[in-house]
Amino acid sequence: MTITVVDHPLVQHKLSLMRDRETGTANFRRLLREIAMLLGYEVTRDLPLEKRHIETPLAGTEAPFIEGKKLVVVPILRAGLGLADGLLELMPQARVGHVGLYRDPETRAAVEYYCKLPEDIADRLVVVCDPMLATANSAIAAVDLLKRAGAPRIKFMCLLAAPEGVRAFTEVHPDVPLWTAAIDRKLDDHAYILPGLGDAGDRLYGTK
Repeated sequence: MTITVVDHPLVQHKLSLMRDRETGTANFRRLLREIAMLLGYEVTRDLPLEKRHIETPLAGTEAPFIEGKKLVVVPILRAGLGLADGLLELMPQARVGHVGLYRDPETRAAVEYYCKLPEDIADRLVVVCDPMLATANSAIAAVDLLKRAGAPRIKFMCLLAAPEGVRAFTEVHPDVPLWTAAIDRKLDDHAYILPGLGDAGDRLYGTK
């Protein structure tokens, strides 16, 4: 299992702004999109390249292009959409799937309510995104679903992770590499990440 904490100064600065309770919805949304683009550079660092002949205004050359079919970005609804927006700015030709999961308030288990994926997902690299990896129940359920759908290569990207979530996710899906901007201290009694940044979905969409 590979865990990458992206500690670039720009990522850490923007994350600190997002943690601040005084940061409003518009700025929170913008910062999440910007961090998603920065994380996306790291997540896609090992994409294979192939050479193709092109003509520049001055000469012909063998230029590098991404090899094979483009990626599939799969946000976990609803908060994952904020990260997906940033990834799509970086990779506008990527396909998009959607996985809808909510956390049962009693059991904290992930309950699926929606799933729509590209038909050729078996031929593509899939990047699953969700801002928070807390208990990891939603992340595990989403990756389970994608593996059943035939996705052979999956990466997971989040903004924040808790040590408990990292352990749970890596135990179930040791073959899926994980990228995050920070691994925080712990989960509280309500399974929120501490110090965290609150409920990412509520702050993203202004629902609280």
